[in-house]
Order: sequence, then structure tokens, then C-alpha cells
Amino acid sequence: MDKTMTYKVEGMTCGNCALTISRFLENKGLKGVAANAGTGEVTFTTTDDTTVNDILSGIDKLGYKVIREEEHDHGHAGHAHHSHSSSILPLLLATAPFTLLLLLHMFVSWPFLHNPYVQLALATPVFGIGVYYFGRSAYRSLSNGIPNMDVLVMIGSAAAYIYSIIGLVQYTDQAHHYMFFETAASIITLVLLGNYLEEFSVRSTSSAIEALVKLQPHKAKLVMVDSLGKETMIETETRYLRLGDLVQVNTGDQVPVDGEIMRGAGALDESMMTGESLPADKTTGDKVVGGTILHQGNLLVKATAIGENTVLANIIHLVKSAQGSKPPMQKLADKISAIFVPTVLVIAVLTLALSYWAFNIPFENAMMRSIAVLVIACPCAMGLATPAAVMVGLGRAARNGILIKGGEALEAFKDIKQIVFDKTGTLTTGKIEVRDVHTINLDETTFKSVVKSLELHSSHPIAQSILRNWQSVQEAKLTGRYEVKGYGLQGKDAEGHTWQLGSNKWITESGIDPQHDIFLFKNGICQGWIDLRDELRPEAKAVIGTLHEIGIKTVLLSGDRLEKCEAVAHELGIDEVYAGFLPEQKMQKIDELLQKTPTAMVGDGINDAPALAKARLGISLSDATQVAMQSADVVLMNNNLSKLPMALGLGKHTYATIKQNLFWAFFYNVCAIPVAAMGMLTPTWGAGIMALSDVVLVINSLRLNVKNVNR
Repeated sequence: MDKTMTYKVEGMTCGNCALTISRFLENKGLKGVAANAGTGEVTFTTTDDTTVNDILSGIDKLGYKVIREEEHDHGHAGHAHHSHSSSILPLLLATAPFTLLLLLHMFVSWPFLHNPYVQLALATPVFGIGVYYFGRSAYRSLSNGIPNMDVLVMIGSAAAYIYSIIGLVQYTDQAHHYMFFETAASIITLVLLGNYLEEFSVRSTSSAIEALVKLQPHKAKLVMVDSLGKETMIETETRYLRLGDLVQVNTGDQVPVDGEIMRGAGALDESMMTGESLPADKTTGDKVVGGTILHQGNLLVKATAIGENTVLANIIHLVKSAQGSKPPMQKLADKISAIFVPTVLVIAVLTLALSYWAFNIPFENAMMRSIAVLVIACPCAMGLATPAAVMVGLGRAARNGILIKGGEALEAFKDIKQIVFDKTGTLTTGKIEVRDVHTINLDETTFKSVVKSLELHSSHPIAQSILRNWQSVQEAKLTGRYEVKGYGLQGKDAEGHTWQLGSNKWITESGIDPQHDIFLFKNGICQGWIDLRDELRPEAKAVIGTLHEIGIKTVLLSGDRLEKCEAVAHELGIDEVYAGFLPEQKMQKIDELLQKTPTAMVGDGINDAPALAKARLGISLSDATQVAMQSADVVLMNNNLSKLPMALGLGKHTYATIKQNLFWAFFYNVCAIPVAAMGMLTPTWGAGIMALSDVVLVINSLRLNVKNVNR
């Protein structure tokens, strides 16, 4: 049986790190591999528990540290600290002063700075730190057959450092002609700076997850009830709560668990879930979500979900999974990056050979060109292009109550030209109301009382809706009430008359229009009918209008009757209608529509699950059935269609940002490598420009936080 494993990995702080670990795991034949530099977590799927330790040890050998389950509880605080502190910054602060002094000799005539032995003394600590940080990683990556960026950095800095030492020993009198200690030091320091900037930038793009984690409540007021019914309240941590526990929530408190209100009423701030700023009124019997805040009132809540099973925990898991997943475009970039380092090594050797032997360029200049090629060719930008954009895009979506389940779903947004809607519970609220009552040879009071008496013995949603609408109606005295499968309900009154309530299958007389919802019969003769109405969502018409404005065709696909579907479609302005479809037929219709154009499906019921899974993009509402939510690629957490245009826009803009990032990552390397090979770029400048390339991509990604995505 397949098992999906997730582990925290210390030291995985950049796109290049994540790419190295991903390639290692994929080479081991693992499926579902996702390494997320933003969260510092790696996920993979395996069928063999016995190999997991070997896999984790392999990641350790790459130069990272996997936090095992037994270490997790003890090291939890340490992980949190690690996520906010940097292992690179101390090294950068240590190398920077030495490097600045070495570079200073190029601009001032202070004799001691021009002394070769002083330069050696200044460069050696920097080179030692470089070997410690980059050298170990380079060696491990080579020993595992997965050369990474650190190989290029190490070769470049080592070449400059060793060449300078050889010049110092062999050409003591003219050593200054062979001194490139500042090049070795600046490569190491500037690449450290680039890694630190990338680490900092990636952390800033993952702020959505951090914000969600901070929302998780840690304290609760547990209510204990003794055998006499006396209540005692104690403070406890949420991790000690169990299903069915009662917790007290007072004004200003966070709701500690997902649960049901057993007593009390109040106004809840649910903006973390819905994106809506106005508090929602809640009372006895209503559901509440852990992490929301009670603005006003007092509630006694019974826990229905705790720990990893809460809505908030599931959202965090979904966002992490989505951020770690890769759209097809990034998979292409990864394949190119996999052959990138060996290719650069070949280009660097050719640059040295051709410059020295073919163009008669002095060896030291030819070597500088070769080193510049090694340093400028940073594949980190390619590894960062997608995660940075995905993290920002999904973070903004999560803050607005939109969950997008992965990179492939993000990429699917760009293709959508048509959206299919279910009717009941999607375009409508699912709350049935009585629209019209028509009686024949029977007064309305008697009609309603007989209907109520029969419906009292039904658990059907329509029956419950009618009872809710007619609470003040008196119940007729009927006996022998029972359900007739496929037809409806039947009973007898005191005078022996048979009453039947249900579908048009009971119609035996002519002249009765069968296109009504519920019929009442007395001794087989129709006494009248009830027409029902499913209230339209107040936002539905505006959403359909917005979709039309951005060129999206709309389709209504429902199991309901044609005349009802056409009425809804007419009122909302929907382009096409397909009515009376069973779940399997819905899936077949989606398949048929997909043959013509990329199609998304919006639904909420179990009967929509096959169609949601079949569509190019499945979109569900948060009040949908669990099956529908699991089948969907996107979940609108506020149970409100008004977020649908934003979800589409955010998906398209995130994909556009990924394309921009990948273009600039490739364009940078394609342009920079020839420039360096021709000697127009020194290694020092190359290292500096390389460090800034990642920052440019992250800044471009962060624009998603402020862009108008509805255009």
C-alpha cells in the first residue's frame, strides 16, 4: 500500500537545494516527490517502509539534516527557530570584512594591502569557509552523481585561490601578476550573499503558511460536567482535547476546535476562512471552525474535529502540498537544470582551452574567463522560478478563502474557456421554499394540514423544508401513514379516505399538468399541488456576468427538470442548459464538452464528484460533501461563488508570473555565459550579478500580492 511521507529538512533553504533533493529522490524511483524550500519540507510516496531510513540517510549524506519523527517533539522549538533564523548569515558576516579588504587594494595604494602574503592571509579564512559551506555540498553531490551549483562555485574559487598560491611560490618577484585572491574571496562571499538573499526571499513568499500556522489555537477552556450536572472549567492545551469534549468560548477568544455550538450565541470573525470582514452570527446547532475569533457572545462548543483533522490543519496541509507541487513547465526546467552543471563545466573547459591556445590569450586571463563562466551560470534561478510564484499566488488565494490544490491546477487555469455549473447547492442555496400552493375543491387550510401530517413522517429535505415553512399549520389526524417507494407518502383519515402526497406518478386522471413538484390526492383524485423554489445564491448573477466579460462560456448541467433549469439559466444569463442528467451522464457530458474546449466544473454534491474529477479543473464549495471537495482541484472556502472570478484570475496571473520567471532565468544564463566566455565579465561581477538574479525573480513573484488579478 502506498504511503505518503513528509519530513522537515534542515538546510534546504533555496531552489537549488530543493532541486538537488528532488532529483535524488526521483533517482531512487520514488513517486509524488515534492521538495519545498519555502517550508523546508520534503514529501514522497513509497510502498516499502524498510527503505525509508535508507532514503532519509541518503538526504543526510547530501549535506542536509532530516528531522525524524522521534526528534520532532523534542526539537519542535528548534524547528521554529530554524525557520526564522539563517545558517548562512553568520558565515556571510565572517567572510565580508576579509573580502572588502581584498577588494579595497584595487582602489587604494596602501602598501600592506598589496603585499601578497597579506592577501593570502585575508583570503585563506574566506576560502576555508567556502570549503566548509560549498565544498562539502559539492563533494556529496558529486559522490551521489547529482552535481549541483556548489560544484561550479567551488571549482571557480579553488582555481583562483590555488593559481594565486602557485604564482606566489614560483614567481615571488612578480607575484602581483598572478594574484587573484580577491577573486576567490569575492566569489565565495557574493554567492553566500546570493544564497542568503534567496533564503530570505523564499521565507517571505511562504508567509501565508506561517500566518495560517499562527492561527492555530493552543489554549482551550475545557468544561467538565460531573454526574450531578455541575460544570467545572479548566485551562488546558488544545493537544490534550478529545472528540466530544466541551469547551467554553468567551468574547475575544479563539475557537480552539472544530465543533458544534451546544449553547449560546455570538458573532464570529471568520475572515481567516472566508476572506469576509463582517462577523457571522452563530447560535445553538451551528458549526464553528477552530481558529476563528468570537467577537461578541459566549459559546459552549462540542469538539467534532481536533488536531490534524481540523479544517485549518487540512488547509495548511493543502497549501503546503500545493506549494511543493510542480506544474509541467517547472518539470521541463528541472530536466534542463539536471544537465546544466555538466554542460557549464564543459563550456568552462572549452573557454580556457580556446582562449589560451586558439586566441593566444595569456593563461591568467583565459583562466579568469573560465572562472567567470563557472560563477555566472547559476541554475538556482531556474529552481526558484516556479516555487516563488506558486507560494505567493497560493498564499494570496488562501488569504481570500480559495484553496488551489497544486501546480497542475494552477497551470490548468490558463486554458479554461468554459465553466459548467451544477444547480442545486451551487447556483442555488439548497434551501427549498414553497413558491406556490394550488388547491382543487379543497380549502388551503385543510390542504396544508393534510400535507403537514404526511410530511411529518419523512426525512426527505423537501419534507423538512415544507415543515419549516409551515410551522404554524395544524396537523391533520391521519392514521396508517407509510412511504410508497418511488411515489411518495400515504395515509388515511378518520372517515377512511386515502390521502397520497408525492410525485406525478400517482396521476390517473386527465387534464392535470404533471409539471409541478408535489401533488396531493384524495382517493386517487388530485386535490392540488405545491410548487417549490430553490433560492438562487445572491452573488450568482454577478459571477456569471463577470465570467462572460472575461470571455468564459457558462453551462448549466443538472439532474433537475428542464423547465426549472431553464428558468434558472434565463434569470442568471447562462449560455447552455443540460437537464435531467444522472451522475454518470454528467461525467459523460463533461467528457463530451472537453473534446471541444477546456472545461471547468463547479459542483457541491456527491453526484458531482465524478464530473469534478473528469473536468480539466474541478471547483467545489466549502459546504460541499467531503467526496466533492476531495474530487475538486479548487475549493472556495467561503462557500460563496463570488470568489470564482478571482480564483480564475489569480491562477492565470500566477501562471503568467511563472512564465516570466522562467524566461528571465533562461535568458539570464543564455546571455551571461557567452559574455563571460568572451572576457567581458569578471568573476567578481559575475558572482554579484548572479546573486541578484534570484532576487529579481522573487520581487517579480511578490507582485502577485498587489496585482489586480480580475483583469
